[in-house]
Amino acid sequence: KMRLSVLSGINCCRMFHVSYWIIPLLFFLLFMVRQGSAQNWPSELWHDGKIVLTNGDTLRGLIKYDLQQDLVQYTLEDKRTEAFSARKIMFFEIFDETVRQYRQFFALPYTTTTGYRAPVFFELLADGKLTLLSRESLEYRTYNSPYYLGGYSRQMLVYKFYFLDEKGKIIEFNGNKTDLLNLMGRKSDDVEKYIKEHKLKVDDKYDFARIVAYYNSI
Repeated sequence: KMRLSVLSGINCCRMFHVSYWIIPLLFFLLFMVRQGSAQNWPSELWHDGKIVLTNGDTLRGLIKYDLQQDLVQYTLEDKRTEAFSARKIMFFEIFDETVRQYRQFFALPYTTTTGYRAPVFFELLADGKLTLLSRESLEYRTYNSPYYLGGYSRQMLVYKFYFLDEKGKIIEFNGNKTDLLNLMGRKSDDVEKYIKEHKLKVDDKYDFARIVAYYNSI
């Protein structure tokens, strides 16, 4: 009886140990399946909006954008689609259901890393003394997990931020909060206080827009 009791205790411990890591693993796998199947990226959806072409024409209807290719698709009345490059568009606006707000994009001349200068789409986040722009792309990021050998990859929406100066030059911002505050000169103390009070982050798109909008307002 003593032997059976000890063996029973060992088996219970083994079962507890197995369930200890299997249950979190099951939750992790369920989370990954939901993330992969339920995520709808804004650039993969059709949005109500309008396009203003360089020839002055305005098109209204369903719009789909691709900032990585700098292309915008537009649905015609007969359900056919037409694509426009950044060279053909001055501006387009969409109502993004994923964030429940309007978003505005402008085609602006930009010099790429290869030295080639061409119109590129930028989203306008904040306008004023300091104008904040952004571009987005879908990238795969690798993460480590205690439940998955070798880590796992997830597709993420990644933003790059830019400033437009008074001369029309677009400068990419690769810095952090300290670099941003240095740009704000005498207003940096007020802006830093605002950031702390509202718990804002420079690497968050909408937080960054709030920070720059506040700077422009004071």
